[in-house]
Amino acid sequence: MLRQSEREAMAMKISARNMLKGKVTSVNHGAVNSEVVIELPCGQKIVSVITKASAEGLGLAPGMDAYAVVKATSVMIGVD
Repeated sequence: MLRQSEREAMAMKISARNMLKGKVTSVNHGAVNSEVVIELPCGQKIVSVITKASAEGLGLAPGMDAYAVVKATSVMIGVD
């Protein structure tokens, strides 16, 4: 989880407080949705299914930094 100072320094402003920064390890596109895997610094992986349009709009690709943003039961992906 990010420290308050790290959250304040981010250009992205959102209401969720559970933001986990990691590296995208894979993006598997389907016809409508994409499965995105983010590896955290501790080695654990977070998997999220988002729309293909969102994955493409964010420019998600293996090796790039991204955030797993947890709000209730959903995991969203964010980049800055």
